[in-house]
Amino acid sequence: MDKALQLHEVLYVSTLSPASPVKVVSQIAAKARLANQEAGITGLLVFDGMRFCQQIEGPRKAVLALIERIRQDPRHINVEILHHAPLAERRFRRFSLGYAATDDAEILARIEDAGPEQAMTLFLALLPGIDLDS
Repeated sequence: MDKALQLHEVLYVSTLSPASPVKVVSQIAAKARLANQEAGITGLLVFDGMRFCQQIEGPRKAVLALIERIRQDPRHINVEILHHAPLAERRFRRFSLGYAATDDAEILARIEDAGPEQAMTLFLALLPGIDLDS
């Protein structure tokens, strides 16, 4: 299989820029849903009011291009890749961008402080307790 088309996933955390109002998050999500659908990207974004934690998955080339756009987006600061690896099958095939908010400000800090495999395990452990806005 062409490496560019190989299924890949990235988990990252970032912080909402102080210059960006919180309402910009819904605008980011709406625009990202359309762009992700066109690029064959699926995933889940969790936001705690200040920090983002997002898993994105899809063709390797498209995922890496999206991560680069996120790194350049002035609405995000302190972008940190926690995990990236080939993926056997999609975790979030239902969502071009699933979105969930959490009131637990500590959970994203715990995910950020974990190692790469533990970060993904902690992120996936959030799923039963969150209400997904597809």
